[in-house]
Amino acid sequence: MKISELCKMIEDSIQSGRYPLNQETEKQLAGLVQVINRSPSDDLKESDIRIEVRLQDLYVLNNYVQNIQHLPGVIEIDALDSFKMLSRRTGRIEKSNISFHSQN
Repeated sequence: MKISELCKMIEDSIQSGRYPLNQETEKQLAGLVQVINRSPSDDLKESDIRIEVRLQDLYVLNNYVQNIQHLPGVIEIDALDSFKMLSRRTGRIEKSNISFHSQN
């Protein structure tokens, strides 16, 4: 499997609701997530694998080495966790913007 195929599979799974999304913010933002291969190669056997999880202007870049056992599963779990973290941050940013504007 190529890294770009894995990224697309994870992105599609988040967007389609395959993974359980607990927070309302996560459900609302699932369609905006992008999982992008930022590695120099598309080969899972590459020594330096970089996966970016992006949600609007926020993103997380995770680095991996190819000798991790069950690497595709590890990448999948990390991408989902990164998406959930970015969703929480986006929710906090939106709440603070609403609070700021309501005070002014």
